[in-house]
Amino acid sequence: MASAVHKTTSGLTALSNATLSDLPENVVRPGFDRSTLSPGIVHIGVGNFHRAHQAWYLNRLMKAGLAQDWAIVGAGVRPYDATMRDKLLAQDCLTTLIELDADHRSAEVIGSMIDYVPVAEDNAPLVAAMADPAIRIVAMTVTESGYFQTAEGLDTGHPDIVHDATHPNRPRTAFGAIIAALRLRRDAGAGPFTALSCDNLQGNGAILRRVVLGLARMSDPALADWIEHQCSFPNSMVDCIVPATGERELDFARAFGIGDAVPVSHEAFRQWVIEDDFCAGRPPLEQAGVTFSDSVHDYEMMKLRILNAGHQVVANAGALLGLETIAEATTHPAVGAFLNKVLSTEVAPHVPSVAEFTPAQYITLINRRFSNPSIVDTTRRVAFDGSSRHPGFVLPSLRDALAVGGEFSGLALAEALWARYCLGVTEAGAVIAANDPQWSSLTARAQEAATRPQAWLEMPAIYGDLANDARFASEFVGWMELIGAKGVEAALAAYTA
Repeated sequence: MASAVHKTTSGLTALSNATLSDLPENVVRPGFDRSTLSPGIVHIGVGNFHRAHQAWYLNRLMKAGLAQDWAIVGAGVRPYDATMRDKLLAQDCLTTLIELDADHRSAEVIGSMIDYVPVAEDNAPLVAAMADPAIRIVAMTVTESGYFQTAEGLDTGHPDIVHDATHPNRPRTAFGAIIAALRLRRDAGAGPFTALSCDNLQGNGAILRRVVLGLARMSDPALADWIEHQCSFPNSMVDCIVPATGERELDFARAFGIGDAVPVSHEAFRQWVIEDDFCAGRPPLEQAGVTFSDSVHDYEMMKLRILNAGHQVVANAGALLGLETIAEATTHPAVGAFLNKVLSTEVAPHVPSVAEFTPAQYITLINRRFSNPSIVDTTRRVAFDGSSRHPGFVLPSLRDALAVGGEFSGLALAEALWARYCLGVTEAGAVIAANDPQWSSLTARAQEAATRPQAWLEMPAIYGDLANDARFASEFVGWMELIGAKGVEAALAAYTA
């Protein structure tokens, strides 16, 4: 019987090392002695996705008696990360994962994270943690827009990049902190570490390498050369639908009798594909279900262009029609038909098969995943940061289609729907609150495009030379005019007819 001291005022078992044995029988516990773990990984950006994905794989290895010296130390570089740190440390860095399938719900407590470094303005604690020779991998999930990228590469004029180049011992960014730690390791003879991006970017390892080397060369070219020759930056593809945590997710944990301040819900699907390029060793992740492949690019292309682009297709259309969740949008007749046609006829022809799936099979899979009513993933969350996600996920297929004379009308419609979304009001007149780091400029551009559609395409950071392609521009303008005259559903019906 659980000890009363381990109960919250509401009768829940407060999550901690001391209470693991008190958890209900239907909750899966770590099943290993966490006191024997030692750190091997620093992970920057301890959000829901990391805890439901990478941390779960490590936890699975530890349950099998493996990777005991590869425990995770969490980290963050922004002030709001301190809140997550406080909550996780209060429960010994344990997290309740709640798997939501269409017909069942289960809970598992994972314990692969053992600490979380203090969040400081100069990132000194993070630098010290990464400089520890025991750390052999530094991983990160900092979102697609967190890599300071422009069409030409690293944004060397960004204030945070300028600061880190001129104050390398007091870095603001994760990349500046990585460089500072590697300087300490080089000088102490501690050797390099692998830098592993886990963000949804095509060639994420190559991008991370470019950012780190580019920033290092701005202040210390010799160190940049050392990093280039000693460190590794494997590309990876990550996949799992993980909604944001709100009261609903807290209720899920409470229903299992657990008092967890930061539980995570997720779908019953995970995939992680990585290049096997680790300069300082790695845990045997293949024994936890990770795929090591020299063809990460193909996996990336399938996932980013079908799943991530598909998310943008349904999120903008669904939000404009007042549909709150991805499941509602996907099962809406007009939006679902739009999603399937554009993916099948305009995206799939430019996506290679991988060992597990053909593009057609993958489209069937994501339809099932998107339609899962237990996953309350909001159209608002998925539509966030369209200024990064449309160029990264949707436009590559559009460019491929234009290059070979393929179909692209639905992709042009997806862009028109995004422009309409950025007006900031649904078809029913409800206000869409700011939902992009560039929201004010996007809203102004959308207002201009309401009367002159071509104005939307005149954003070189997003569309580049696509604005000058008469075929795309003509199709886009036509959809904008139809949406303006007859509405979203009329445009969707015209496309799928």
